[in-house]
Amino acid sequence: MQSRALTGSFGRLAVVLLILGGMAAQTRAGSFVPAAFTDTDRLQRVEAVLPEIDTLYADFARDKHLPGLVYGVILDGKLIHTGTLGFANLEEKIPTAVDTRFRIASMTKSFVAMAVLKLRDEGRLSLADPVEKYLPEFHHAGRATADSPVITITHLLTMSSGLPAEDPRADRHIEITNAELEKLVAGGLSFSTEPGAQAYEYSNLGYVLLGKIVTQVAGIRFQDYITQNILQPLGMNDTVWEYATVPPAKLALGYQWHHEAWELEPMLHDGDGAAMSGLLTTLPDFARYVNYHLAADPARDEADGGPVSRATLREMHQPRVFGRLSADGKMVDGTTPNPSVLFYGYGLYWIRDARGTVKVAHVGSLPGFGSIYYFCPELGVGIIAFANHRHAPVSAAASQALNRLIEHGKLTPRQQQISPILRTRTEQVWTMIQTWDPPLCSAIVADNFFPDQSREDWIAEAGPKVAALGRILTVGPMNPKNQLRGTFTVTGETGKLEVTFTLTPEKEPKVQALDLTAVPAK
Repeated sequence: MQSRALTGSFGRLAVVLLILGGMAAQTRAGSFVPAAFTDTDRLQRVEAVLPEIDTLYADFARDKHLPGLVYGVILDGKLIHTGTLGFANLEEKIPTAVDTRFRIASMTKSFVAMAVLKLRDEGRLSLADPVEKYLPEFHHAGRATADSPVITITHLLTMSSGLPAEDPRADRHIEITNAELEKLVAGGLSFSTEPGAQAYEYSNLGYVLLGKIVTQVAGIRFQDYITQNILQPLGMNDTVWEYATVPPAKLALGYQWHHEAWELEPMLHDGDGAAMSGLLTTLPDFARYVNYHLAADPARDEADGGPVSRATLREMHQPRVFGRLSADGKMVDGTTPNPSVLFYGYGLYWIRDARGTVKVAHVGSLPGFGSIYYFCPELGVGIIAFANHRHAPVSAAASQALNRLIEHGKLTPRQQQISPILRTRTEQVWTMIQTWDPPLCSAIVADNFFPDQSREDWIAEAGPKVAALGRILTVGPMNPKNQLRGTFTVTGETGKLEVTFTLTPEKEPKVQALDLTAVPAK
């Protein structure tokens, strides 16, 4: 980078070299440099918070009368911490362990959504397809109103089909058969909201229907399709659909606290309704799944792999239908406001708080069980918890734990890195500001640049601002906002100049906008 105005033959030569450099950069213009974590002590900071997490969960398990609880913390692709409390089986006094299988209830839904998207990616269905294309009985389901839209796969995925929330009833119907399901649908359905109206209504039946669609399209039971195409490729070999296949010593039984005593809940067998809440898994297995999601970020050029592409995973992480605004949210200190908004996407919740932190999550709740997972794609952190208590409210504790990891661990998002073309243009822009050399300007500015502000007016604006700096001390590093926009600061003896520019979208990006902001010396 130049630290003084270029004049004379040396200056002309430097300008030519810079122009050639810009032309060479054309071959690198397509290089997308992913954001990266730049702090090297992330793990140590998070590890320092783990005793707080253990205390939080111990208090939570005691206060909520949980028979058993397992939890884990994920950071940068690893399950860095686990905790186990209480018993998986009270009658046999079998303690919980990291490899205890818990039923995870509605956390199953994201696997079903992933199966649908995998079939979409293979060209075997479209998210815009009407449900009745695959389930003819749905033609008899009826409509909320005469002018309601045809219900599509997207509506089922995003909980915007208009079907009513039916958690208490659905909780008991994992074992429903396809014949019973067809009879239910063909007999007509009731709607609580207008389909497709961006009105969120959590429908277990909607995901049962998605499971049936996967079965129809794949030609095998959706359970087998998910096991063969998602669970096994991820190494989730301890994740199953039927509890009777789990060794009794490895199975968490479900309980409720009733009349000051534990009561055993009946376990439900696998059935055609299992798409809404049927999976049983272990903490390490589910950590593989969360790490798979976290590994989708940032977007990058390296080889892709896994059951679905990284792009499809990031698609799953996006908000689709507004759920609610939580205006009374607080930071860990319990007083600082931190409101958040919640949307439903493809089998996942999307939450953004006032800090700008995005959390992707899903909760699971059944008679005998409660579960939750959160992960933050931009922070590389996640938390998982399973409990064997009826509708255990594990989401509240997990949210507190995650917030402690973020706030007390001082976790920050990946930092945008400088793309090759942005780095090259930074050098050229600083030279242009000092010289306004016509060949250089012609080489690096877009066709709108001088029509928006003439070269003469730029010279009149830039000259005094550069002169006001006095002797140039440093030309600071580029602070990129993205691949094609950023700011750098020039510091002189008597002031500073902040230089911000934006590049065009063409193959060889050129300068389309420039802003020069003088900062007086203190």
